[in-house]
Amino acid sequence: MVVHHISAITLAVRDMARAVGFYQAALGLDPSHGGPDASFTSFRIGNGYLNLVLAPQEGGSWWGRAIFHVDDVDAIYRRMVDAGLEPEAEPSDASWGERYFHIIDPDGHEMSFAKRLDNTT
Repeated sequence: MVVHHISAITLAVRDMARAVGFYQAALGLDPSHGGPDASFTSFRIGNGYLNLVLAPQEGGSWWGRAIFHVDDVDAIYRRMVDAGLEPEAEPSDASWGERYFHIIDPDGHEMSFAKRLDNTT
């Protein structure tokens, strides 16, 4: 059960156009998915991604998510459950090509553990 790297950080934003403009100007990034009018935008940085997701406008204080690529999603899920932790749902295969699950840490940070379905990390 090895964590290889952080695959992506997803940040919640209130104004997608402003956020996309900032990352384009500040870091010279171009969206690989989404853009100023999208509810989700992704910038490729090396082997990872910086994702932006439009946050709910009412209430809510969701900050985002850290995504860790691992060797065996199901083994890490079982380890967490055996330790008495409560992931949000069992691992599942996503349409974007990863097997994954999420868990909230004790301070409310959302962590996702994933493995590419094509077996790359």
